[in-house]
Amino acid sequence: MMVESTIRSTLLDKTFKVSLVLKGLDGVLELVGGILLLLVSPAQLGFLVQILTQHELSEDPHDLIATALVHLAGTMTVSATLFGAIYLLLHGMVKIVLVWAVLKDKLWAYPWMIAFLGVFILYQSYELVVSFTWGMVLLTAFDIFIVWLTVHEYRAHRSKTKPARPREQPITGGMTQPKGRSEGQNLAAADHSTPGLENPQNHADSAPAD
Repeated sequence: MMVESTIRSTLLDKTFKVSLVLKGLDGVLELVGGILLLLVSPAQLGFLVQILTQHELSEDPHDLIATALVHLAGTMTVSATLFGAIYLLLHGMVKIVLVWAVLKDKLWAYPWMIAFLGVFILYQSYELVVSFTWGMVLLTAFDIFIVWLTVHEYRAHRSKTKPARPREQPITGGMTQPKGRSEGQNLAAADHSTPGLENPQNHADSAPAD
């Protein structure tokens, strides 16, 4: 039973780290996308999308992904591009910092990671209600899985860092004392706490001689 529990815990730890690395790579891609949006104008972006999708559209004019990219590039404005760049940069940076801190076992980062992903799970759930896509379903399910793993790891780390309570051992009279107290100290305490108890040898020495 103990071996099975250890194997399960190790497997969860490895799965958690792999999931965090994937989330961190996602944050890196968001940073790259945000930088590109800052450097590339909407006209240049539209031209780039046309070049990238030209071959696919020539084979299938109704390709869903290619037509969606062309439509999105055609509707991009300067303000929308700036907003998208800021959003991607902030989102990617926060994600990278939290992933790095959690991988370094910083306890403060675990609640922030849970709250951060929880907000985006709510937002993604709203997007699913408005416009259902399987890609959003998979992303939301992955985020929920990471939140569950983060909660599990956070509880495990907190249980390891809790200070151990000092053990006590019983002494004469039903009282308890800290484990580190010596037997000699117990006897001394007993002598001082018992009135009228004296050494018989002292009485013999102090008796008057006949």
